[in-house]
Amino acid sequence: MTGIGVEAGAQAARSRALAVLRVRGRALAVALLPAGAAVILLTGASTGRLVGPAWNAARWTVGVVAVLVLLAAAGVGLVVARARPAVSPTVPIAEKTAPDLYRMVRDLADRLDVPVPSAIALTPDCDSWLEDRTHAAHGPPPRPAPGGPVAAGRRRTPVAPVLVIGSPFLWWMRVGELRAVLAPVIAGTGPSAHPDIAAARRFVRGLDAAVAVASTPGRCPPVRGVCAALGWVARLLLRGCREHATLMERGVAAAAAERARTVDYGLRIVAQEQVGLAYAGWDRLLTRVALPAWRMGRWPARLDAGVVAALTELSRRDRLAEGFTSRLGERPACDLLEEPGAVDEAASLLAARLFHGGPAETGPDWAPVDWQAYPEEVVDRAWRAHAARLHRVLDSLGVRPSLDPTAPDPGGATLARVLDHLTEPAGRAAAPASAPGTDAVRGDEEDPDPTTERGAVLAAGLSAAVAREEGAVAGGADAARRSPESDLWDDGGLPLVPLQPPRTARELLADHVTAMVCCAAVDTAGAAPALDWLDGPSLLLGGERAADLTPRVLSLIEEGDPVPLRDWLAASGIRPEKPVRLV
Repeated sequence: MTGIGVEAGAQAARSRALAVLRVRGRALAVALLPAGAAVILLTGASTGRLVGPAWNAARWTVGVVAVLVLLAAAGVGLVVARARPAVSPTVPIAEKTAPDLYRMVRDLADRLDVPVPSAIALTPDCDSWLEDRTHAAHGPPPRPAPGGPVAAGRRRTPVAPVLVIGSPFLWWMRVGELRAVLAPVIAGTGPSAHPDIAAARRFVRGLDAAVAVASTPGRCPPVRGVCAALGWVARLLLRGCREHATLMERGVAAAAAERARTVDYGLRIVAQEQVGLAYAGWDRLLTRVALPAWRMGRWPARLDAGVVAALTELSRRDRLAEGFTSRLGERPACDLLEEPGAVDEAASLLAARLFHGGPAETGPDWAPVDWQAYPEEVVDRAWRAHAARLHRVLDSLGVRPSLDPTAPDPGGATLARVLDHLTEPAGRAAAPASAPGTDAVRGDEEDPDPTTERGAVLAAGLSAAVAREEGAVAGGADAARRSPESDLWDDGGLPLVPLQPPRTARELLADHVTAMVCCAAVDTAGAAPALDWLDGPSLLLGGERAADLTPRVLSLIEEGDPVPLRDWLAASGIRPEKPVRLV
C-alpha cells in the first residue's frame, strides 16, 4: 500500500507540474501569435493573393506589433530566466565539519531510495525543508567528494536540493528523533528530481524573482515604466499557475510522507511532540531573553544551547513529560557536529540579524555575550541605561529632585524623585488631549493605554528619547549590515521577522520605572540581577526572584497610587531616597 500511495502522490504532483508548464506554453503561444499573423500576411503578399493598400498597411501594422511583442516576450523571458530567486538565510555546514550528520542523511536517503541532498545548512528557526540552489546566480553547485553527499555509484541526476535544518532541533532533539523528523523531508528529493516538477519549480521561482526585480525602488521614470509592465506580466502568470503549483507541492509532500512511513514511523510521532516543544522554547527564548540583549548591543552567542536550558526549566516547572531526565541522557543531535559551539555562535549571530537587524560582524557596539555574563552585561546595563534615560527626561521636563530633606544627596538620581513625580493625590486622571503622543478619554470610552496625566507626559518624553536613540543606532548599523553570505539574499529589509510590535508609551514607562526600582534594589538592598530562562531579566532579592513587582509599578503609573510600591520597597529593605549608580 505504501508504494501505491507514493506513486499516487507523485503522479498528482507530475500532473500539476504539467499544468504549470502549460501556463508557460500558453504565454509563449500568445507572444508568437502576432508573429504568426505577420508570416501569413507576408506569405499572402508573396503569392499575390493578399495585395493592395489595405493589406500593405495591415502587414506593416502587424509586423511592427509582432516585433514589439517578440522583444517584450524576450525581455520578460530573459528576466525570468536570469533573475536571482530568493534564498533563505542559512549557516552552511560543510561535510568535514559534520561527517556524522552527513552520514546519517546519506543513510536515510539510501534507505528511502531517493537522491541525497547536495549539501546541508542550518537556519535559526524551528523548521526543516529542501531548497533548490541550482540557479547560476547562486554559484556553482558543490562538488561531491568520493562517498560524499551524492553517493558514488548512483546514476547521474540533476543536482539535488540543499537540506535546511532548524538549528534548535540539533540541540534539543536526540539523534533518533532528528532522524525521524528529517525522514519525510529527505524523501522529498525523490519527486524533486523529476524533470517536469523541476522545470515547473524553476518557472514559478523565476516569476517570483521577476516580480521582485520589478518592485525594486529607486529607478528612473522610463525604467519604472518598463518594470511596471514586467511586473504586471509576471503577476498575471503567477496567478495563472498559483493553484497548480500549490497542488503540485501538496502532491510532492504527500508522496514524501508516504515514502517516509517505512522509516522510524513510531518514533516520528514522539519526535513531533518535541518539535512543538522546541518551537515554544525557541520563541520564548528569543522574545524574553535574546531581545533585551540585542537592544543593548549584545548578542547571546549560544542561543541553541539556551533553548535546551529554557525547555529544561519549563519541563521542571510544569512537568510536561515523564521520563524527561532519561531522555536527556541520550545522545543529543548536536553531537553530530565536530564543533557545535562554533556552529551555535554562527546561528546565533544570524538570528540576531534576521530578528533584530543587527550588523553582520562583531564590534564595540555589537559584541557576543556568554550566558554566565548575561546578568552583568545585559540585565544590569539595561536597568541602568533605562534609569539614566528616565532621569534625563525628568530633567528635560523640569522635575525637581527628591523632596525628602533627609536624603543624603537630594540632587542625585533617586527612586524617590520618580515616585514623587508620578504620585497623583487626586487619584487616577486621564491623560489630557494636549499631551504629546496621548489621547484624551471622553465619555464612557475605555482608555486602551491608561495612565495619569503626569505619566502620559513622561511616557511621551521617553518614547521620543527611545526613538531618537534607536534611529541613531540603526543609521550606524546600516553600513555594517552587509556580509559576503548576504549577497545571496536581500538583507535591506532587516529585520525580516520582527519579534514584537513596537512598545506603547505606557509599556515604555513601566519598563523604565521597573528598571529604576531594580537599580535601587541592587544599590541599597544587596539585590542582584539574574537571568530567568523563561522570563528573561529578573531581580533576585535574598536569593529569590522578585515576581510581584509589576502590579505595584502599574498601580503607580496607571492610578498615581504609590502605596503598594512603597510598602513593597519597605518590606524588601530598599531605600528610595538614596541615589543609584546610572552607569
